[in-house]
Amino acid sequence: MVLMGNGSARRRVAAVTVAAALLLSSACRQTPRKRQIGVVPKAVNLVFWQSIHGGSVAAARELGVGVVWNGPQKETDVARQIEIVDSMISARLDGIVVAPTDATSLVAVVERAGRAGIPVVVFDSGINTDRIVSYVATDNYRGGVVGARKLGELLNGKGAVAVVRMVPGSNSTGLREQGFQETLGKEFPGIRIVAEQYCMADHARALAVAENMLAAHPNLSGMFGSTEPATVGPAQAVKTRRLAGRVKIVGFDFGNSIEQDLKAGVIDAVVVQDPFQIGYTAVRTLVASLNGHTPDRRIDIPARLISGRDLAIPEVDRWLHPNLDKYLK
Repeated sequence: MVLMGNGSARRRVAAVTVAAALLLSSACRQTPRKRQIGVVPKAVNLVFWQSIHGGSVAAARELGVGVVWNGPQKETDVARQIEIVDSMISARLDGIVVAPTDATSLVAVVERAGRAGIPVVVFDSGINTDRIVSYVATDNYRGGVVGARKLGELLNGKGAVAVVRMVPGSNSTGLREQGFQETLGKEFPGIRIVAEQYCMADHARALAVAENMLAAHPNLSGMFGSTEPATVGPAQAVKTRRLAGRVKIVGFDFGNSIEQDLKAGVIDAVVVQDPFQIGYTAVRTLVASLNGHTPDRRIDIPARLISGRDLAIPEVDRWLHPNLDKYLK
């Protein structure tokens, strides 16, 4: 009887041990994995997109999710951007945040993500579909309006100007260019746009385009660039031709070269977005959706106009120089 009792006890202990192990194993299996959010910029090689990256990582750290960052080398590589989003769908990421290089070409792959149950937040540049969670961006048309008014003021409402555009099909830069053109036409009838060319997101091409415009129109009094490359090119061209100060330049976005030319008075003013905040807000918005919330369909991240003298303002300095090393190294 004693031996049977001991054996029974041992069996009961073994059963309890196995049950505990099974419960522990089940609990381990049920531990939620870390969500992974794909973040796809138009390109990875400009300061603007690096700031987007930093902001997205900052939000991800706060929310306990991971960021899978991948984008084309150039903003003209639409096929590569589609391929990257497609790969994120195949990898079954929890959500995707994307800045569409082309408002139409990305529609199919973004809608495919939705059908696969992967929510998408679009940032920086719009897309021709409503099958997204939200759109996080600057009011780009308004940015163009602000740029036009500043250049009109600098030229006292008269003169000939040229526009260095970005790439065809880009919703964000197209709206800036539209806002600039329409505002000049309505508010500054004494200013004529005598030349427009695309720089195709390339610094060297932007310089060549600006050089061509200055050569073809020797009386040019102003230039507008709708992006960082489209602003840097005209600045380099007027320096080469010793026209700094005589040809007024208003641009868009920011970078080291633009900062130096603002300080030197080569560039008169730029409309500056807050890319760090755009990246941060886009990821937070997507995670809020994953957590069952319904974000606003359109979230505006304001831009501001700055000139060389504004660079010394601490608030502006913090805006322009986020601590990216804290998030990207």
